[in-house]
Amino acid sequence: MKHVTHVLFFFLIAALSTALAQTLVVHPVPQELVYSAHNDDFTVRVRRSGEAWQDLFEYAVDVDMDKVQIASMVTFDFSGTVEVAVTANNETIQAVQIRPLSAEIVPTLRGKTLYFKLNQPRNLSIEINGDKRHNLHLFANPLETYKPNPNDPNIVYFGPGIHTPGDKPGDVFNIPSDKTVYLAGGAVLRGKLVCDKVKNVRILGRGILDHPLRGIEITHSENVEVDGLIVRNPQHYTVYGGQSKGITIRNLKSFSCKGWSDGIDLMSCSDVLVDNVFMRNSDDCIALYGHRWNYYGSCRNVTVKNSILWADVAHPINLGLHGNTVSVGDTLENITFTNIDILEHDEDDPNYQGCMAISCGDLNLIRNIRFENIRVDDFEEGQLVNLRVLYNQKYNTGPGRNIEDVLFKNITYTGALANPSIIEGLSEKGAIKGVTFDNISINGKQILSTTDFGLKVGRFTEAIKFTPVSATLK
Repeated sequence: MKHVTHVLFFFLIAALSTALAQTLVVHPVPQELVYSAHNDDFTVRVRRSGEAWQDLFEYAVDVDMDKVQIASMVTFDFSGTVEVAVTANNETIQAVQIRPLSAEIVPTLRGKTLYFKLNQPRNLSIEINGDKRHNLHLFANPLETYKPNPNDPNIVYFGPGIHTPGDKPGDVFNIPSDKTVYLAGGAVLRGKLVCDKVKNVRILGRGILDHPLRGIEITHSENVEVDGLIVRNPQHYTVYGGQSKGITIRNLKSFSCKGWSDGIDLMSCSDVLVDNVFMRNSDDCIALYGHRWNYYGSCRNVTVKNSILWADVAHPINLGLHGNTVSVGDTLENITFTNIDILEHDEDDPNYQGCMAISCGDLNLIRNIRFENIRVDDFEEGQLVNLRVLYNQKYNTGPGRNIEDVLFKNITYTGALANPSIIEGLSEKGAIKGVTFDNISINGKQILSTTDFGLKVGRFTEAIKFTPVSATLK
């Protein structure tokens, strides 16, 4: 009998552990947004296996400034395995694609509803009949591990509901040093978060910054962490960084559709980690510069990884346009982009094309740059790679210095719309030296030459080489 009791106890504990590991959190929506922020293109439900379906709120998000369209977005948190059901309310489904394709999610279609399972956090685009402008963005987050105490004086707590700043004319929430700002799921802030001349700030949660002037400003500051927020259609930048160090940005999601509505722009910032972000912007998704405006200094030690970039306008990745011509110039170095899915690039101006672009102006020296494990889908218009030392008359006050030691490794592109890529220096003092292409694949074909790549190599360049995959495995 004792043995039977022990066995039953073991199975009870195992069942309880499994139940705890299978958790689903659906966040509330402020009543004021139920109609004004809703898009009825889709009905989305989620559940744990064998349980009742839970409805998600389908937020409307504006995308693509060239011709602004209304797409959809849903979000939830989970652990274990969940089932997702997506119903297309306004059209018959002829074809469906879930991106990034690297997620390898193939849904089951029954009538107007598609079903699939998730067993890990994902940021996904669900596209019906090839439509990328009225698609569904699904953000399946990990469970939160931080449990704030709303009464803690070191915590600035925003609970579910709509919040506006006290200084409404500026739409600003100013954050002091040594504070944790927590936006609970269902919290909606109508204003920007400003970290200016502060240290040791954390901005966490599952809340939304809704149509702010900018999302988050980090200027003249140290040790600032941002994790888990959604920024819905800011007027300009999602994250605006200037002359700061020790910045960490995780699990940030963003949509923008205005002019100069870049995603993450960092000027004279160093020691930066950007991890697991989803940026759909109508300007550069990620841009790193030297000096600009009131921010001075070089840009060093930046890693961007495990992320999805969607540039409806301009570059997914852009480095180096702005710098300091009053001094000897700035240096951008030790910068890595790894495990990135690029879902779109659409730019008709050749000066601003390139999924992976280095535009070296303003006496900048740019060196030791790595693009690694990057997957690029077919895109509307632009180039795969654009490396130039230049003097842009619109933005620069002087030419760039050198671009040195750039590695492209394990890069895949699938598509037919890319314009020829370019590598081009400006002068003997503004040259490009040392660019390696290691295991590059275009439409499944290994690329071993500039001709295979469709790459134009201009003047003032040296040591441009291609390495086959077999060499990387030796």
